[in-house]
Amino acid sequence: MEITAAMVKELRSQSGAGIMECKSALKETSGDVEAAITFLRKKGLAKADKKSDRQTGDGSVGTYIHAGNKLGVMVALNCETDFVANTPDFQELVRDIAMHIAAAKPRFATRDEVTQEILDKEKEIAAHVAKESGKPVNIIEKIVTGKMEKFYEENCVLEQPFVKDTNITVGELIKQKIALLGENIVLGRFSRFEI
Repeated sequence: MEITAAMVKELRSQSGAGIMECKSALKETSGDVEAAITFLRKKGLAKADKKSDRQTGDGSVGTYIHAGNKLGVMVALNCETDFVANTPDFQELVRDIAMHIAAAKPRFATRDEVTQEILDKEKEIAAHVAKESGKPVNIIEKIVTGKMEKFYEENCVLEQPFVKDTNITVGELIKQKIALLGENIVLGRFSRFEI
């Protein structure tokens, strides 16, 4: 199948990828635009994983103040260079994450920030509830594991479904931006203020 300029343009507008990447993806998927988008996302996420150990010594601090001035968030998002930190794509990501935190009320950035004391308490509660409902002992451990995964999803920013697109998590959103911008990006700290 011949790959036309119109097909490449359409894929570029939907994916944000470069001309040659779009053309290559369309060739790989026999001109199927939807399949090409999936192909580009997988390729981009694979590239993002390779960048995860690079140092993030720069970045940007951003804020989000909700209408009515009763809710505000401040976020520090780190990247490798000031060049990327000042791009519109990076600044949009900072704003989007701040807005997400305002809406989703996470307690932690990552699983690593959850203290052992909190984990033990949550496991104890989940086990007690399962036991009280009459579940067999061999099933309780599986229930506790499932409840802990749900706890992480509800309380850790990177594991929460992104409020503007619930088909992806905030962590996946960041990986997409890593693939687009070519630098490692790490969520630093955040504070949420509410009156």
